[in-house]
Amino acid sequence: MGFTIGGIRGTKEPRSGVRGTKDVRGTKRTGAPDETGTTGATGATEAGAEARVPRAAKEARATREPRATKDARAVKEAKEPRSGSRRRCRSTAEECTAVAEYTGLWGWAVVPGARAQDGHCSCGRADCAAPGAHPLDFAPEIAAGATLDEVTEAWSQVPGASVMLPVGRAFDVIEVAEAAGRRALVRLERMGLPLGPVTATPDGRTHFFVAPGAAAELPQLLYRMGWDDTGLDLHGLGPGAHITAPPSDRAGLGPVRWLRSPDPESVTGPPHARLLLGTLAYVAHRSPA
Repeated sequence: MGFTIGGIRGTKEPRSGVRGTKDVRGTKRTGAPDETGTTGATGATEAGAEARVPRAAKEARATREPRATKDARAVKEAKEPRSGSRRRCRSTAEECTAVAEYTGLWGWAVVPGARAQDGHCSCGRADCAAPGAHPLDFAPEIAAGATLDEVTEAWSQVPGASVMLPVGRAFDVIEVAEAAGRRALVRLERMGLPLGPVTATPDGRTHFFVAPGAAAELPQLLYRMGWDDTGLDLHGLGPGAHITAPPSDRAGLGPVRWLRSPDPESVTGPPHARLLLGTLAYVAHRSPA
C-alpha cells in the first residue's frame, strides 16, 4: 500500500519473513528469507508437499496391504453374520461361523456329522459302530467356497449336527496319541519346521494336517526311516476318512480343540509328511501307550 511523506510518494518495505509480494504483472516474487534462512515461497511449496505426503503414503499402504491382513479381515467378516443369518442359525451359531470360515476362507468342504448322547447316535441306528463320530448319510456336503448365507441355509436343515472335514482333498492327516502329539509339536516348533493345523480330540488323539497323499506314502516312508515296527501308534488318514473339527463334540466325549490353529500359509500349503514323520515316529515310540 502506498504512503506519502513530505509530498514524496513511496512504498512500504516488506517485513522480514513474509512469503512474497506480487509485482505489477501479477507474477509472484520470492520473498525475503526469514529467520530460518528459507524463503516464504519455498516454505509454502514445502508445506504443500508435506500436506500431500500422508495421503500418498496412505494410498501406497492400502495397495500393499499384506495378504494376512486381508485374510484376518475376512475371518472377522465371517464371524459377524448378518441379522437374517443369525436368526436362522441361532441354536448353532458357533458351528455356522466355523463352517463358513472353513469353506469360505480355508477352502475346505464340510460334512454334517452325527452327535452322540448317552451312548445313542443321532443317526438313529441302534447298532451304530461309531456313535457321534461319523458323517450323516442323508445330509449333503457343503462345498468348499460356500458363503455364510449358503452355510446358514444348509446348516438350518441339520440342526445340531457336528462339523466334520473330509480327508484326502486339501490335506491328509497323521494321527498319534495326544501325549505323543503334544510332545512332538513342541519339538517341531523348536526346530522351526513348517507345520499345518493340529487338533486334539476328546478321546485322546492328535491330528496333524499334512499334504495330500501322505496316507498312501506313510508305510513306505516309515520303512525308509527304519520305523517298520507294526506296533507303532502312528496312522495315516486319507481319502474316504472324516475327522471332527472344532468346535464340535466328538462321540459325546467333549469338543475337539485346536492345538495349532489354521493360518493362511499352513492351510494353502500343508507340509509334506516326510518333514514331520521322523519326529512324530520317535516321540510315538518313546511315549507310553
